[in-house]
Amino acid sequence: MTEQTHEAQGGELAWQLLGQMEQMTWDRHAGLSQRNAAENAPWFSEGQSLSALLKEDIGVGDTAAVIAAGPSVKRKDPAALIRETGYSGAVVASESAISYCLRNGVVPDLAVTVDPGIERVIRWLGDPNLTEEKLVEDDYFARQDQDDAFADELRANEEILELLDRHGSKIRMALSTTSAKVLVDRVFEAGLQVFWFNPMLDDPDLPDSATAKLQKENGFPSVNAGGNVGTLCWLMAGEVLRKKKVALTGVDFSYYDDTPYLNTQYYYEAVDLVGEDNLESLFTRFYNPHVGAWFYTDPAYLWYRQCFLEMAEDSDFETFNCTEGGILFGDNINCIPFRDFLGNIAADACA
Repeated sequence: MTEQTHEAQGGELAWQLLGQMEQMTWDRHAGLSQRNAAENAPWFSEGQSLSALLKEDIGVGDTAAVIAAGPSVKRKDPAALIRETGYSGAVVASESAISYCLRNGVVPDLAVTVDPGIERVIRWLGDPNLTEEKLVEDDYFARQDQDDAFADELRANEEILELLDRHGSKIRMALSTTSAKVLVDRVFEAGLQVFWFNPMLDDPDLPDSATAKLQKENGFPSVNAGGNVGTLCWLMAGEVLRKKKVALTGVDFSYYDDTPYLNTQYYYEAVDLVGEDNLESLFTRFYNPHVGAWFYTDPAYLWYRQCFLEMAEDSDFETFNCTEGGILFGDNINCIPFRDFLGNIAADACA
């Protein structure tokens, strides 16, 4: 069991589950990921290897700004600051933030996707087959504390379909071989420039490693995603685009303290696990001293935080968390406002 810090309160069961999250993720995604990779094989020759990105010079200077889709994006609006300051460094966006970026006048230099899910991930790129019936069956997007544009889901879907079709050819996509085929089809349909990679499903040095098998079959590099697309965007910016100073926005790994449990990502799973009356045991509250506010997180995001902090110890580039909220703070992470990063650090790097 991982020890709680003085900045964290509650969520006893969440801390107990922390050591099991890697195995739980394997159990949930490994089989699906391998099936997806097999279905996507015919597409592999249509894109390039992620290693090809190492040869490209993307963005001015040695900085990158990551835009993920955490709840802070709605409150802080990083795209507005990028436009206002004329930031010319690299912009790396999670697939879940592409619609936010395009609707707000920012075309990402690189987009990243890794989730193998079939039903939901395509919604971020626009689902050509979305219907009212589908929305009734799954209220996932309607429940989230996210971009208000999703309040009218069918209209939002039509908008991102049109925006991505218009701008897709200008966007590079780091595309997981284990992504759902429906998402892969949509990526190619919209004309994104594809760079394939394998996510690390397990330790590639283990006997019978699924990761090593994938890499042997398709020849694409394997990348440690840290369990989530936000961390992977950060890694892509620093290790693949080779930027020395990487800013994070929308990487909350948590919820604002006034967010109802119903609006959390894994609400129904949490109720199934412990019941409505015991939800407090699954949610840990953190005090963020950089913004002077409390946030709460669930076992999955708590694990993502731990993975990120461990990976940051070994990184050879500087990390600036400009989310201005959330629970990602600690050693090797500089927490500053995004405006300060753009106006000082990025400006100096481009001078």
